Amino acid sequence: MGSRVRYGLIGTGMMGVEHIQNLRVTPGAELTAIYDPVPTSLDWARTASEGWSNPKAFESGEAMVRSGEVDAVIIASPNYTHRAVLEPLMDAPVHILCEKPLATTVADARWIAERAAQRPEVFWTAMEYRFMPPAAKFIEQVHGGRTGKLQMLSIREHRFPFLPKVGDWNRFSRNTGGTMVEKCCHFFDLMRLIVQSEAVRVYCSGAMDVNHQDERYDGEKPDIIDNSFTTVDFENGVRALLDLSMFADGAENQEEITAVGDKARLDVLIPEGSLVFSPRVGFMNPKQVTREHVSVDETALAVGQHHGSTYYQHQAFNAAVRGEGPVIVTAEDGLRAVEIGAAAELSAREKRAVTLDEVRS
Repeated sequence: MGSRVRYGLIGTGMMGVEHIQNLRVTPGAELTAIYDPVPTSLDWARTASEGWSNPKAFESGEAMVRSGEVDAVIIASPNYTHRAVLEPLMDAPVHILCEKPLATTVADARWIAERAAQRPEVFWTAMEYRFMPPAAKFIEQVHGGRTGKLQMLSIREHRFPFLPKVGDWNRFSRNTGGTMVEKCCHFFDLMRLIVQSEAVRVYCSGAMDVNHQDERYDGEKPDIIDNSFTTVDFENGVRALLDLSMFADGAENQEEITAVGDKARLDVLIPEGSLVFSPRVGFMNPKQVTREHVSVDETALAVGQHHGSTYYQHQAFNAAVRGEGPVIVTAEDGLRAVEIGAAAELSAREKRAVTLDEVRS
């Protein structure tokens, strides 16, 4: 394959449009095909493509890949559709980038991962948070031993509530997999990446306490968690904590990640972009805290809502499609993140610790 990559997009809602905006600034990318059953969403895609590409609208994802007009397909449809959308694509000679979560259930995510492992083409799970430059620098330093032997990891996301989506599909756990799968799979993926081990046990205390209380859809009240604390035990003995609040949009930083080793603590603050290094100094000795700022390309910031990460992910995916780089986030990674999220959802409902073996069986 040359430098030109023809993309198809399945699902042209809010996240689909973000993908279009990032493809516009990806060298050699061309959007040739789109599919979405909602006409308004197709109009959004056409508007986002104006002056750059003139994508053809297809009647299905299957028709798109059978047309021979795409080299790679991005799946940005609602969570609960992922397996059905992917089924007719798995035997097609196209590269695939599938939005998180990989699926809403462990069984469907496992099916996707097993099929993806049999394909010669690229299959990439879209875990954008790995690619935020400050987070990437943080991970590099933790893996480089700056904190010493990692013992504790904590991730805080204090943010705004879930945004409205087409058909309000994201208001119900049956469509999303639940907040701990839909939103938090990003962070469970980061935990695995940073800790470099697999989860064995999850305890999640969470509920829907503030958001969506007065909303009704066909008389039904939403059932998605809006705040939680989740503790994850890993095989190598590291403990990780996720602190989520979706009614804390006034927070200065939306994400704060802290790694504590036997020699130092390291924090990353996003969107501030600061890395804060705090070595151990002993009781009552002067602190030796240092700070550095990790910049993000202004183009990357301008074309997405994920602190530039969608842009950097697309450059890496495009390189993998052209055979010039590795697949960084596999379907197996997507499956593992869904497993931890499903364990967290079960733990929150039943108010008990849940082993990963329970959700894998």
